[in-house]
Amino acid sequence: MASADQLKALVKSHIARDDGQFYSVAMQVAAHEAKVGHGKLAEELRDMIDTAKARGLSSQPGKLVPLAKPRGELANLLHVSYPKSRLADMVLDAGVAAQIQRILKEQHLSTRIREHGLSPRRKLLLVGPPGTGKTMTASVLAGELGVPLFLVRLDTLITKFMGETAAKLRQVFDAIADVRGVYFFDEFDAIGSQRGLAHDVGEIRRVLNSFLQMIEQDQSHSLIVAATNHPEILDYALFRRFDDVMEYHLPSVQQAGELIRSRLSRFAPRPFPLKTLAAKAEGLSYAEIRRAVDEAIKEAVMHEGQRVSAQVLGRALEERRRLSERLGQNNKTTSDAARGR
Repeated sequence: MASADQLKALVKSHIARDDGQFYSVAMQVAAHEAKVGHGKLAEELRDMIDTAKARGLSSQPGKLVPLAKPRGELANLLHVSYPKSRLADMVLDAGVAAQIQRILKEQHLSTRIREHGLSPRRKLLLVGPPGTGKTMTASVLAGELGVPLFLVRLDTLITKFMGETAAKLRQVFDAIADVRGVYFFDEFDAIGSQRGLAHDVGEIRRVLNSFLQMIEQDQSHSLIVAATNHPEILDYALFRRFDDVMEYHLPSVQQAGELIRSRLSRFAPRPFPLKTLAAKAEGLSYAEIRRAVDEAIKEAVMHEGQRVSAQVLGRALEERRRLSERLGQNNKTTSDAARGR
């Protein structure tokens, strides 16, 4: 049965004629019914919503109704947002795109899958360099499924006091069970590093052991997404706890070109030297390319231009490359110093 908050949100969205909000709340009701064992009702609700969307009854997707705002101490551990991101917004390797599509399909058909004693994919490990789409993937999963995105704040989760971090982690997993959403553990290596490393401390080992137990015992309907730039230092026991491991890489020249074209949209210069610009973007991450394109668009807007100058965009990409190279060299120096080289 829908909660009082959900009923009020349904009525408000209906009065406001906001179909997007109405469907979002209805999906949360369906998820709750599935959680309490009303699988047939949950599937009927989802089918009704999908049919309505397919008929184009929702002309403008509304934002999610904020029913899942963390309160009390949990508010310091979780940051909630309601993304509108879609898979079509991303430029990805075919393999990663196929993995995301498979996850979404299994989530949409989760009731049917569970009725056969099986579990849909929902525990995901994302690995790859910074800026390659890991955070965006978490946003897309939440946006496509119509559920909140909860960012787990590791800076407040991890403390120096014995046992306190594990207790906070238990609160997070209780929330994972209580409120369906996408729960995103970014920079996961902070708690997932190998037990026994030289710089390891006892509290982190205990936290890792707690996490391994909690994620294995978790039978919720939420998605747990962990991301790391350093898969090589993760504890081996972690990998078998996840349903899928997704590898992200820097974009190819072709993917860089697709991203530049998509990001520029109506600001694309004419003529458009796409091959030249894509070559300048080689070796940059998706995030760095987006920032360079945005800088060029801002330059055009400030000068009341209708299109971006290819020369300005080329310079912006080159500046990003130089900055990336400097940061990469600084990180290597810091890493070598930490290892005593």
